[in-house]
Amino acid sequence: MSTFSQIKAVAFDLDGTLIDSVPDLAAATRATLAELNLPQCSDDLVRSWVGNGAEMLMRRALTFALDTEVSEEQLQNTMPRFMHFYKQNLQQHSVLYPHVEAVLAQLQQAGYQMAIVTNKPYEFTIPLLKAFNIDGYFGIVLGGDSLAKMKPDPLPLQHILHEWQLQVEQLLMVGDSKNDILAAKAAKVASVGLTYGYNYGEDIGLSGPDAVCEQFSEITALLKLRDNATEQ
Repeated sequence: MSTFSQIKAVAFDLDGTLIDSVPDLAAATRATLAELNLPQCSDDLVRSWVGNGAEMLMRRALTFALDTEVSEEQLQNTMPRFMHFYKQNLQQHSVLYPHVEAVLAQLQQAGYQMAIVTNKPYEFTIPLLKAFNIDGYFGIVLGGDSLAKMKPDPLPLQHILHEWQLQVEQLLMVGDSKNDILAAKAAKVASVGLTYGYNYGEDIGLSGPDAVCEQFSEITALLKLRDNATEQ
């Protein structure tokens, strides 16, 4: 556990890590496809498409529905409708994963700085955090469009290192996708991979995180905190 002994700040992914947002993303995707008179998709398919931002989600959905690659013009014409429908469905069916709020409170009490690093557009990230009353835990919130590049690029994590004047050994990235682990490796910071989220059907362990957790509450043990977060 020496990998985590100097950690002072934790950056969390959002979708598939803190919040199960697939039901709402799927509802918005289906509404968009329905408006275009295209075939529908299941929640499980959408779950396999999430992780690279809203545009990539819609590109994958259109490619599936049309059974061919989509043009940039088609994608850009469709995005406003998807954003419209997602705004309508943002907080309808999403839920916090077990133990999330308790662990965040425990980390805050222990003095850790916390940030959100998600590829979800910023305009949807803040309302979602507020809907679950967890926005107050995070000193920095970065959406997929907050900076010039998003995960798996290291820029968001490098931004946090700079803003909080941290050494690389002092920041931990926690996420459910290979994009989170790749970003952490590129930024030379430690990472924890969660098994319960969205990772394109791949074992998160194959991406080589410093630790793998099956439950969010296991993070407290990695950071040597007394585990009071096991009750939901």
